[in-house]
Amino acid sequence: MRAFVFGGGEIFPEYIEERVQDGDIVVCADSGYKNALSMGVKVDVLVGDFDSLGSVPDGDFELVRVPAEKNSTDTQLAVDIAIERGADEMIIVSSTSGRVDHALSAMAILEYLWTKRIPAVVVNGQNRVRFIRDSGAIIIRSQYKYFSVVTLDAVAKKVSIDGAKYPLVKKDIERGFQFAVSNEIVKNAALITVKKGSVYIIESRDV
Repeated sequence: MRAFVFGGGEIFPEYIEERVQDGDIVVCADSGYKNALSMGVKVDVLVGDFDSLGSVPDGDFELVRVPAEKNSTDTQLAVDIAIERGADEMIIVSSTSGRVDHALSAMAILEYLWTKRIPAVVVNGQNRVRFIRDSGAIIIRSQYKYFSVVTLDAVAKKVSIDGAKYPLVKKDIERGFQFAVSNEIVKNAALITVKKGSVYIIESRDV
């Protein structure tokens, strides 16, 4: 089952390609409820302390209230609820701009989901982010003009990029020298492989 998890912050609904379909579950984290409404999505579960939303809305959904002081973000809790409900694929609709701590924490959840072997992306319409480790990914050419490969380790070893304007063949990327940024797909798709290391693959567009 695929899950849509809506977090807070700025999104661009008109540019988000991923859409909720029959059989998907929708879990909102606090003010992510507003983002779900902006996309005309029916909410199944709403979780949070509601400090961002300001109040608890009425609706035909399951409500999970949590304390303001806790060890997990509302988005992380929403992700865990989706997993408990049987999600084996996840779309996290959340801001990747604005507060950097919120953006990075949402992106970090991708690594958590990778350890559980759950395919996932974080999207907001301007960016789409994936995480891979010691693996590869195919990126289909789309509305996103640019893509970047950003290493999280001291060194991502033997990184290759095929089908792009700036190809790479088994090059190491250092965390302190992120040169694989603002690439462009020139074929129908680009193939990114990493022999050893963890990276974010970030597709971006100007809005």
